[in-house]
This record gives sequence, C-alpha cells and structure tokens, in this order.
Amino acid sequence: MEIPKAYEPKDVENRWYPFWEQGGYFSPEHNTDPKAKMFSMVIPPPNVTGYLHMGHALNHTLHDVQARWRRMSGNRVLWLPGTDHAGIATQMIVERQLAAEGLKRQEMGREKFLERVWQWKEHSGGTIQKQMRVLGESVDWSRERFTMDEGLSNAVKEVFVRLYDEGLIYRGERMINWSPGLQTAISDLEVEMKPVKGKLYHIAYPIGRAATAPVEGLAEAYEAANGDEKKSGLLSTAAGEFIVVATTRPETMLGDTAIAMNPEDATARGRYPSVVGKTTVLPLVGREIPFIQDEVVEKDFGTGFVKVTPAHDPNDFAMGKRHNLEFLQVIGKDARMTDTVPEKYRGLDRYEARKAVVADLEELGLLLKVEDYTHNIGHCQRSGTVVEPLVSMQWFMSMKPLAEPALQAVKDGKTKFIPESNTKIYCNWLENIQDWCVSRQLWWGHRIPAWYTADGQTIVARSEAEARERLAAKGADSSIELTQDLDVLDTWFSSGLWPFSTLGWPEQTEDLKTYYPTTLLITAADIIFFWVARMMMMGLKFMGEVPFRTVYITALVLDPEGQKMSKTKGNVVDPLEMFNKYGTDAVRFMLTAASTAGVSISLQDSKLENARNFANKIWNATRFVLLNCDDVLEAQEPIEWETELSEPELADRWILSRLNRVALEVHNALGEYRFHEAAEELYRFFWNDFCDWYIELSKPFVTAKESTPQSLAVKRRIIYVLERSLRLLHPIMPYITEELWQRLPHKGETICTSEFVSHNSAQLDGRAERELALTIETITKLRNIRSTFNIAPSVPLKASVVPADEAARTVLTSMSEHIKRLARINDLEFVESLGSAKGSARAVFSGAELAVPLEGLIDFDKERARLEKEFGKLTNELAGLEKRLNNPDFIARAAAEVVAESKARSAELADQIAKLRATIDSL
Repeated sequence: MEIPKAYEPKDVENRWYPFWEQGGYFSPEHNTDPKAKMFSMVIPPPNVTGYLHMGHALNHTLHDVQARWRRMSGNRVLWLPGTDHAGIATQMIVERQLAAEGLKRQEMGREKFLERVWQWKEHSGGTIQKQMRVLGESVDWSRERFTMDEGLSNAVKEVFVRLYDEGLIYRGERMINWSPGLQTAISDLEVEMKPVKGKLYHIAYPIGRAATAPVEGLAEAYEAANGDEKKSGLLSTAAGEFIVVATTRPETMLGDTAIAMNPEDATARGRYPSVVGKTTVLPLVGREIPFIQDEVVEKDFGTGFVKVTPAHDPNDFAMGKRHNLEFLQVIGKDARMTDTVPEKYRGLDRYEARKAVVADLEELGLLLKVEDYTHNIGHCQRSGTVVEPLVSMQWFMSMKPLAEPALQAVKDGKTKFIPESNTKIYCNWLENIQDWCVSRQLWWGHRIPAWYTADGQTIVARSEAEARERLAAKGADSSIELTQDLDVLDTWFSSGLWPFSTLGWPEQTEDLKTYYPTTLLITAADIIFFWVARMMMMGLKFMGEVPFRTVYITALVLDPEGQKMSKTKGNVVDPLEMFNKYGTDAVRFMLTAASTAGVSISLQDSKLENARNFANKIWNATRFVLLNCDDVLEAQEPIEWETELSEPELADRWILSRLNRVALEVHNALGEYRFHEAAEELYRFFWNDFCDWYIELSKPFVTAKESTPQSLAVKRRIIYVLERSLRLLHPIMPYITEELWQRLPHKGETICTSEFVSHNSAQLDGRAERELALTIETITKLRNIRSTFNIAPSVPLKASVVPADEAARTVLTSMSEHIKRLARINDLEFVESLGSAKGSARAVFSGAELAVPLEGLIDFDKERARLEKEFGKLTNELAGLEKRLNNPDFIARAAAEVVAESKARSAELADQIAKLRATIDSL
C-alpha cells in the first residue's frame, strides 16, 4: 500500500479536522445508544480578544483527551465551546482603534460605540476558534456560546433580578478599588499586589493648635530621641506638643479626619492618657481633628498613633463608619487632587501632590524623617496602574449566604479537586469572602438591569416594560421617565453562570436536563477564586446542584529554563509555532505526558523533540506494516486475533497480553485523570513492546518472500495489534492516528467514534510476559556487551548461557534463533557452568548468567583505560549534581521540574557508574 516515506504533520492535520467537523462526529447526538452514559464539560471560555497561549494548549489538550476517550468508550459526550465577551479587554482594543482614527467613544455615544464593538467581534474576534481547530479540539461547534448571546444575556438579567429581590444584590456607597487607567471599579481579585520601593514619611501633628510658622529643631529633636522616646509617639518641645505619625502616602493626610489609638493606650496605665479629649490640628490644612480609640489599632506597631483617612483606605473606611467620621475625598477618579484640598494642591496628580506636600511639611519643620521602605501596592491587573481606594456608589453582591453552601458541597465531597491541595485554597477563600463589587464603569458588557426615576427611586427588572409594571404594582405612575443604569456587570458575573446558562437556563431545556451538572472542569489555579468558586455558588443557588463533579487543576507551563512566561521577560512561547515546528500531535503528547497534577511543566526542546520522534516512530512502524502486508490488507476487512492459520507463538501471546494490560492501565489512568501515566504507558508499549520487540521478532515472517499460513497469521496479528494501538493513542494524538487508521482494515467511518480498546482478562498471560521478559533481558545483555566494548556489528560473537533453571532453559532454547539474530550472535550455547571464563565479558541477571569471550577482539589494556576514563567523567558529573542537590538554595529557588530532572539524572548516573565498574572488574 502506498504511504509517504516521511510524516508531514501539516498535510495530515489540514485534512482531518474539516472531515470530523463536517461529519458531526463531535455532537453527542452522534451516539444513538439510549443507554449511553452522559459525560459533559464546558470549556473555560477564552476571551473573544484572545489567542491560544501555552496554558490554553495544555488545558484544551487535556479536555480533548477526556472527550475523545469518553466518546470512544461509548459515552454520550458534550464538550461545549464558547468565548467570553471580556468587557475591559475588548473595550480597550476598540478604543485603541478609535484613537488611531482620531475618535473617542464619548464623542460617538454609547449606541454607536457598541455597534463598533460588535463589528470588531464579528470580523476579528474569531481567532481563538480557528486556533482551537488547529489543536484538534473535539467540541460541538453547533452549541457554541458567547457570553453576550441573547440567551446568556437573559440568564444574567434573571439572576440579577432574583438576587436583588432576595436582598443579595444591593447598591450603596462603599470603599472600592478604582482603576484610574481604566476609569472603572475593579474587584479585589483584579488587584495585583506588587512590591514597590517607596518611602516612609514620619510627620509631626501639633496637639491643640495649628503650626502656622516653621517649627525649629523638631526634626533634630526627633533624631536625637532614644528608641523608647521615638516609640512613644509624643514629642514635647518649646514649641509645644506633637504626635508622630508615619505614612507612605503623605498626600492623603489632606483627607485625615481623626487620629486613632488603641483603647489601652488611652487608660491611666497606657501611653497616651494625656491626649484623651484633646484634638490635633491637621498640618497644611488647619482642620481640627479628634483623637479616637479603636481596637483595630495595634498598640505595639510603630508609635501606636494612626492617621485615619476614611475616604482613601479600606481599614480607615470601616473605622470612619464606626466613629461617624467625616469622609473627605481628596483624590478623584482621575487620580488628581479634588477641590476639598487647599487650593495650591487642587488638580495636581497624586504623585505631584505627594512631592508638594512633603516639601511644604519640610518647610514647616514637621517632616521628621524619611526612610526607604518597600511595601506591597495594589495594581490594576489589566492596565498596570496603581489602584486608588475610593468611596463610590456601586452595586454589590452579598457573598456569605452564597458561599456557605459552596463551601459545604466541597467538604461533603459533592465536588472534588485534583490535586486535593486546591481544596484548602478554595475553602480558605470562601471562609473569608467579602462582598463583591459587581458594577463596572464600562459600556461593553451586560448593562445593569436597573432603572431610576427622577425622584431617586430604583427599580430592578428584566426589562424596562417590567420596570414599569413593578412601578405600577407599587401604585406609582408607570408612564414617568425612567433612566437605565449606565454601568455594566463585571465580566465574571456572566462567567459564573456558564455551566447552566450555556445549556439554556432559565428555560428548562433538554440540554439542561441532560447535561447538568457537568462531569468535569479542567482549569488553572489562578481562577479558582475568579471563576470556580463563583460557578459553584451560582450553580447551587439556581440549579440546586453543584455545576461539576470534579475540578482538575492544571500545572503551570514554564519556559525552557523553568521560568514563568511573561511578555515583560520576552519568554512567551507561542503554541502555534510549536505546532508548526514539531507537529500538533507531538505537542499534545508532550503536554499530556508532562501533566502530573500540581507539578509545573517546563517546555524543553528535548521533550518536544522526543514527542516528535515518537510520532515519526508511529508513522514508520505503520509504514513498515503497510508495505509488507499487502496480501492481507487487500481485503480491507476488520481483523480479529488470528488463531486458526497457526498457533500463536510466545511473542504473539506476549504482545496480546501486553496490549490488554496496557488497555486496562490506560483506561484506569484516564478515569482517574492521571494523564501522564496514560501517555507514558502508551509510549512504552508502542515504542518498546510493539516496535522494538514484536516487530523485530515478527520480521522473518512479515518480510518472508513466500507466503505461508504462519506468515499470514503473523501479519494478521501485527495488523490487529497496530490497529488497536492507534485507537489507544487516538485521544492524545488524534491526527496521525486517524490518518494511519484509515489505511488499515477497520470498522466505522472515523477512529474518533470507533470503540476504545477494552482489556480482555482472558487474554492476559503472565507466563508469556515473564518468559519473553527473560528473552528480552538476554538479548539486551548481549547487545550491551557489544556496545560497551565497541565491537562492530559485523564481528561474529560467541556466547555461553547458563539458564537459572529448566524452565528458563526451555524458554531460551526455544527462542535461541531470535536471540542469535537480534543480538548478532553466531554461536550460542547453553551450558551448565561458565567456569572462570577468563577474558570474557559476563552478565548476571534474573533467569540466567552469560559470558562472551573477548580474546582477540579487544585490547584489554586500552579498553580498561578507556572505560576508566569514562568512569571518571561520569563520577565527576555525579559529584557536581549531588553537590547541587545538597544545596538548600538550589532546592528552594529552582523550578520543581528542574529539581526532579536533576534527581533523575543523578540516579541514572549512579546506575551507569555501577554498571561500568562491574564491566571494568570483569576485565
């Protein structure tokens, strides 16, 4: 049969995905078995703005492995695809396009701007779907969803209204994270804390009077004070009494409305009873502010005095509420100083204002000390700007009542995490959850379904018509003017409904009844809070059931040096480049083989090359079979295990047993999400068992010029094993297996809906496996001797073998012709004892002992010197590795995978050194 000599991945990949998609093979309806078990997954919806990155490639590969395996195993599989509208990201892209045209969205107006975004989505937003097809993802495209689809938008409105009616969504003024770069509120989870080198400013606040003139010598007095005096926080000078407060943000002091201390410090035995009932005058402003007592202040931290700026700090906000303090917003949404500050600071950028405030404090003699200080500062994940805590009117969701059932469901085992360590992360967050600010000051997204009357009433409804009905129900005039809220919902609000909104909720569709709850979610650790927890809460609230039974958390994909990928570092690896370089199947295999739950994956070229070599091995092995089995392949009829033409020999019984054992192990591994074990088992079976041994043992029959019943039988058996091997490999390597499977006799239209190989316990043959293992060990030992002593394959060798017992003698005698051919031994004799076997290389192993005379074949002195040199080289390498592995800094700083590889190499070297020592001793 004709087949190209070399495997060209792109030719194969371009051919098969259109075939699968057009054939509808990924639809659950393709399985018409009424008793079929349901298996469903929803894809973590990538942003519509996005493109495939290595995290996607890993996540989607593992999804696809499960989908293809379950489908072949007879399950009715729904893997539902879709994309997220990505509110902030999409709006930023379109606004940049407008800016390039000299336009602003505010000039266009909301309606025209949204038309432009939808145009962009239709023409440019489909990149990732094309890339998903390249990866070979077996999703049901007929059910593709988008978070702004009409059906999903209805679900969002339904959830919002129901939660509002129950009091779980409310509107109010609270402290929020404001992104000056994006000009919108963002949630706590969208704030990235980064260490920043800044300054800590020690400032003196006068007690009871304003400091209008410069205070001489205050900074010097503070510097001269001893540790206890400084820690006391009080400075008494000729100019009067002062308290000392330290801050990293002196510009916010313009909004201070109190100085707080711990109640214990206000008692007679405390440090500061003298200030109780007094006030301090705010420098630069002249505003009199009180001393307050609050237990949240740590009396042992710093001086014990804390400036309170209720409008610009989350902790101060809560303190301000407790003590009914004034809330003065001194920094606006544009990150500039507001009109509530003295005139000279108004309109200044917050950092310019900081410089001005510091300079003025220094001029007044109230800046006591400035020291370097590194601290964590919140940054907007999307824009990178420093977040400003502000008090703002926003919409919030009350989370604790929703979190409790989601927490209990995991504790009760209704949903389990793999690896289990993620359960603790999930539970800790839910146990400490805060209310969620769900409103965003954007235009692209789900507009909040709330309307306002001119007199300030708020009506939440699914539509304006319903809002008017609700007004009428209250006895109000339903014809009055209503204005809809301008804000949209956080993108994660609609994403949290994904497992059931995509299936048709709130309508009770057949899909919803059939496929909810879903079986499996595969996602990354960094969105356990953003997404997984919220889906759990929403699923339990609106469906009364968890949204998925199992959550598999993927590993982090690192660059070849074990570093996290980032655009800043310039080390981002494009999966499409990897697909082009190594072939999609090879990349998929490498990612699957490296997927140990919780262990990072390093994208090393050696691993990708090894996977590519494996794909080539599959191609070449199949090509060998196709070119040598024409007489069997002509009929193109599915082939069963051959027993009639000739009795299966040891090698045949062995490969059949191995095939069944591997089928069982792969089935169990995939069922327990041990992806790496499934890939490793298949690799070892196909490369080692099938190619290295079964094909080699079968070659005399497969390549025989004359056809005999035995040669025909062996050909049928090799085709039988190959066809089933391709089926076992298909979930991980779909393209090459489809291409080759179609060239073999088979049942059905496509390998992706063929039956996955199930093990037959009657065909497991432990004896055959043990007996052939002995044969393989014997051949391997003989080959190693030839290799170790650099003896050319053309040089004839003699070998003497002492079997351990009669059973071993029987096996080795029956396989002697195979041993001679594969080990290139001219003379093989079975003896009772090897004697001294002087001048021979020897090997002892379980089942036999053997010797190969080397007299006249090698120069013993030179060979010993060569081996000693190699021994020294390996010993030095091992010593260096062990030194590194014994270094705590290396263990702590190196990527887990690098450490694991170093340990593996160390064990490999130790084994090589031991064998080399034994060889040298044998000389």
